[in-house]
Amino acid sequence: MKIEFKGLSFVHLNDEIFAEKIGNIEGVKSGFTEIQIAGENNDTHMGIKAACSSEARRLKYLSHKITDDELIITQKSDIVEAKTVFKGYEDSDAVRIYTEVKNISGNEIILEEVSAFTFSGIGVKGEEGDLYFTRFTQSHHYECQPIRRSFKDYGLDMSNGNAQKRICFANVGSWSTKEELPQGIIEQNERFLMFEIENNNSWYYEIGDNCGKYYLYLGGANLPNGGWEKTLKPNESYKTVSVALSFGNSLNEVIGEMTKYRRHIAGKCKADENLPAIFNEYMHLSWDSPTEENTRKVAEKVAETGVKYYVIDCGWHDEEDGNIIYPYVGKWKESKKRFPHGVKATTDYIRSLGMKAGLWIEPEIIGVKCKEMLDYYDDDCFITRHGKKIAVMDRYFLDFRAKKVVEYMTETVRRMIEEYGADYIKLDYNEDMGIGTDKYGTSYGEGLEECARAYLKWIDDIQSEFPDVLFETCSSGGMRMDYGTLSHFSIVSTSDQADYLKYPYIAGNILSAVLPEQAAVWAYPVGVGEIGKPLSYDADWIKENITDERIIMNMINSFLGRMHLASHIELLSEEQFALVKEGVDFYNCLIESKKRSVPYFPFCFTDFSKQEVASGYIADNVLYLAVWNLDRTGDIVIPLGKEWNILSVKIGYPVKSDTKYLLLNNELSVHFDRKYCARFFVVRFTE
Repeated sequence: MKIEFKGLSFVHLNDEIFAEKIGNIEGVKSGFTEIQIAGENNDTHMGIKAACSSEARRLKYLSHKITDDELIITQKSDIVEAKTVFKGYEDSDAVRIYTEVKNISGNEIILEEVSAFTFSGIGVKGEEGDLYFTRFTQSHHYECQPIRRSFKDYGLDMSNGNAQKRICFANVGSWSTKEELPQGIIEQNERFLMFEIENNNSWYYEIGDNCGKYYLYLGGANLPNGGWEKTLKPNESYKTVSVALSFGNSLNEVIGEMTKYRRHIAGKCKADENLPAIFNEYMHLSWDSPTEENTRKVAEKVAETGVKYYVIDCGWHDEEDGNIIYPYVGKWKESKKRFPHGVKATTDYIRSLGMKAGLWIEPEIIGVKCKEMLDYYDDDCFITRHGKKIAVMDRYFLDFRAKKVVEYMTETVRRMIEEYGADYIKLDYNEDMGIGTDKYGTSYGEGLEECARAYLKWIDDIQSEFPDVLFETCSSGGMRMDYGTLSHFSIVSTSDQADYLKYPYIAGNILSAVLPEQAAVWAYPVGVGEIGKPLSYDADWIKENITDERIIMNMINSFLGRMHLASHIELLSEEQFALVKEGVDFYNCLIESKKRSVPYFPFCFTDFSKQEVASGYIADNVLYLAVWNLDRTGDIVIPLGKEWNILSVKIGYPVKSDTKYLLLNNELSVHFDRKYCARFFVVRFTE
């Protein structure tokens, strides 16, 4: 018997069920669930690989149920029952998958590994040079940097059958995307498979060989990769993280299908429905030392740009200087030194100018020198290992499984909103706790998983309680930029990159990882001076040294995502400021198209070695295209869709531009006679 669902095909033979096709990838009739139970035989010699777990060959078909948008396949062994759930979506070929495992043995068992989904049959041994895998590397100020290599380049080779070698990555810790994004793209002969793992802590993927073909394993943490074990008593169950698969015949198509799927699961917020432009004081302005005086110097000019929110970042709280403030944070009560009339007086002033006001907070930590909160919290309020508080960068981690933590942080948010006047709250997270906690669980990995889930539950609760407030998630930039997190938030910081000339390499790739309506990108036209210190230049210096091209590039950096305007724009000349205002106006014109767009990568992906970058999105047969010219002069030739009938091409921003461009044979040639310039194009076409 065959079971067909949303491009997936399964075969039920006798008492077994196999996955034989997913999208445009043919399989080898193999199992799709891996479960390793402590003490049970792992029937393989393949080292640390996750394949061939104890229950994989024991699982037998029990039942299946299919509806218009869901397929549930249930299997069982003598020890566990495994229910794998596949969910489809009307406007995308992507499928979301998770597995739920129930202990039916009558005895306590320990799970050491559970896959959300495994598929075998990718490519054929001996064709490694035709198989490619793109992984998405990450770091501070270096977010979303894809690397494409052949399987052979990664070390998989036909001469070594059923080998120990893997293409794999294991994130371990509470920063889910500090080294790599939980996604990847496999391609062979213009067939593309993209996956993502939706988890805000530890996760794991693996590509390896088995019986002449390659398999893909997707899941959360496991014992060897994340220190995860889970004890199940009789009749208890465990549900894995969700993963998603999309398919296509090109890079743009497969990312487009994943993009359409992400819109179904992305966090929603009534206050964020119209994707408002935001000004944040942090970058190249107040840094960690905002004051009532500084805000009043800047806010009136900011209001003239047309942005909707004005956010005061770290430092509105506590009395310590900004360069030493972090070990003391945790009370989240206003600074009388920096805001002598109270924070509410400043947020009221912001509102009087026609903007809404925002405040920053780091809710998951307290400083190691925050005596008041150390005295207030009980021992069970902290995340620990071996009974000791975990400390990173002079901060301890709070455990949101503790009622006292939830109550205090909920009251903190209420105080920020009702007493301090916050319409927007930026939730930051600047540390990684590592492998997890041994408190209340079988393993470090399980403890980390439960702490992470408790935090997201609190997030859901406060957003339900304050539906008119916009909550941003940030993790020292993009260090927790996964769709386990982004299914709870409508907006995320993509980076804290402080150099506008480097941001195009992030902005040029970011739509492969985050929806354009969620991806916040900084624009700081006056991005000069020493990082973390007050600007030492005056308006005359700015007028002479901040060029129009610097302003234009900064604005374009933010056009594909969510604008986070920053820096001392009050020092700009009237002509320079007009470019900022034009940029905000143009951003606002892009809002509706962004909500229904799919990404377009004319050069595939970019990296920090490139001298030109082009990236955009398509909505309603219009391509909105950012073109960055960096350390070069001359022509940039950008391929457009071969099948397009192009109706018009124009520069959307800046309106006044002497940049020459030419459309020929569905290629857009743009001439730059200066280094470090950017232009934003609007291309209308039919297909």
